[in-house]
Amino acid sequence: MATAIVILHILVCFLIIAMVLLQTGKGAAIGSTFGGGGSQALFGSSGPTSLLTKITAICAIIFMVTSIYLTILSKKAGTSSIMSETPAVSTPAPAPIEEPKAEPAADSMKSEEAAAPVEAKEADKTGGQK
Repeated sequence: MATAIVILHILVCFLIIAMVLLQTGKGAAIGSTFGGGGSQALFGSSGPTSLLTKITAICAIIFMVTSIYLTILSKKAGTSSIMSETPAVSTPAPAPIEEPKAEPAADSMKSEEAAAPVEAKEADKTGGQK
């Protein structure tokens, strides 16, 4: 049933487009005053405006009804996902990050000596004199 409504909806869409494109504009009436009245003889003396307007109105009503029906139909279908059918996959926890080991005390003394200013080192060598 839903497929038939969708097909009808698409056909009505194309029919509305065709009917709107076939209708004459408002400025076409000015051309008929200067002798262009014979151009609409295909649909009779009254012109195609009344016939095309009626067909367009009918198509618009059908389009609105099918749009509302398809909207209601999609709400009733509910929301489902293909992911709800797949089993859950558990991933292993990452290994804990190991902190670097503390340096021995002798190495920390060397790093303190390296960080001391050069002037302090020279003062130590000369006995505090510059």
